[in-house]
Amino acid sequence: MIDASFSDRHGYAPRDREITVREDAPPELRGALIQIARQIGLEDWRIRDIICEVLLRLPTAGDWPPDAIENEIRTLIRECEWYKVYDIAERLCLILWRKGSTHAMEQFEHLLNKYLREHGIGWQMSDCKIVTRGQESFEVAVREAIITLEAAGRGTASNEIHEAIRDLSRRPTPDITGAIQHGMVALECVARDICGEPSATLGQLLSRSPDRLGIPKPLDEAVGKAWGYASEMGRHLREGRLPTHEEAELIVGIAATVATYLSKKNPRPRQ
Repeated sequence: MIDASFSDRHGYAPRDREITVREDAPPELRGALIQIARQIGLEDWRIRDIICEVLLRLPTAGDWPPDAIENEIRTLIRECEWYKVYDIAERLCLILWRKGSTHAMEQFEHLLNKYLREHGIGWQMSDCKIVTRGQESFEVAVREAIITLEAAGRGTASNEIHEAIRDLSRRPTPDITGAIQHGMVALECVARDICGEPSATLGQLLSRSPDRLGIPKPLDEAVGKAWGYASEMGRHLREGRLPTHEEAELIVGIAATVATYLSKKNPRPRQ
């Protein structure tokens, strides 16, 4: 087990790099993952067995010396598909959790997330699950929305934000349109709850109940346009028009921010 490093003890850390890697696991990350597992205390034979379990491969037979097992690990991690690397990371974390090594599991997550942030990789680990990571503004908006909506008793809306993140986190191909739809549905749920109209669309509520919602003008028009975009891209997608991951993040981030604002501005009555 390793102790906290100098930089961790004193709070020194580089700024998060701009995200440049999503559907990939660079060679450097593959090597870092193995190094982190070793630092946490997992032995090479155990790491090798976990990798083989994920890849549905049999470990090389025989009582091999340590350097042979190390070479086998390198070959397996180097040659597997990029998304399997993240599957392996999840399994390594789960092994630590199942052993009851909560501290080791937390260290593993901390070191892996630190590496991902410092190298511009658009993934992060949370509770032994690899999920999408956006730019800092996106992360803050989504995190605050989930906390605010749950605290306000708007669990359905909060769950829709979770579903949007889950769609963006799918491997090997994220469900971009699903993320857009879930993000805007979260906002729609809050608006319906505020206006007491469980069947109305967000577009209808913005049109006929702007004062009830309390979105200042002309920001209500911007929210309406975002809803129109989400409706087209998330629900009524046309051939040849595929939204990007960045566009999905933008819509989910906008929905999360506005849902947080509306929930704070229009608290639910105490039951």
